[in-house]
Amino acid sequence: MYLISSCLVGVNCRYNGTSTCEAFLKKLIDEGKAISVCPEVLAGLPTPRESCEIITESPSVKVKSKTGSDFTKEFKTGASKVLEICKQYKVTTAILQSRSPSCGFGKIYSGEFDGKLIEGNGVTADLLFENSIKIYNESNWELKEG
Repeated sequence: MYLISSCLVGVNCRYNGTSTCEAFLKKLIDEGKAISVCPEVLAGLPTPRESCEIITESPSVKVKSKTGSDFTKEFKTGASKVLEICKQYKVTTAILQSRSPSCGFGKIYSGEFDGKLIEGNGVTADLLFENSIKIYNESNWELKEG
C-alpha cells in the first residue's frame, strides 16, 4: 500500500488552498492501491493557512509562519497521525509533496522565506523515513508493480 500527499491527487489542501492532480498517482488511489493524507489537515490546520517553513533555532527545529507564529506542535501532531495511518494500512512507500515543511524530502525551503532550497526533510517525511518507509516525491517516484 502506498501513501500519497493529498495535494498531489487533486485535494485542495495546500497552504494556499490549491493542489495538483498527478494522473498516475490518482489512478493508484482509484484502484485502492494507495491512500491520500494531508498531515497539516489531520493536525486541524485550516485551508488556506499561513505559509510555513522549518527554522533551525539551536538547539531545536521549529515550524513557523512568515509572521512568526509557531506551528511546530501542529506539524508534529500531523506527522504522528500519518505514521499511525501508515502502520494501520501497512504502508511501505510514500509519495510526498516536495519542498513542503511537512512532506518535503531531501530538499526543503530555507526557513528564510526567500524561495531558496536547502538540504533537509519535512516533519512528516522525517518521521516516516525514521520508521523505515521509503520516501519519494512527485518528480522522482518509481513504482514497481508486484
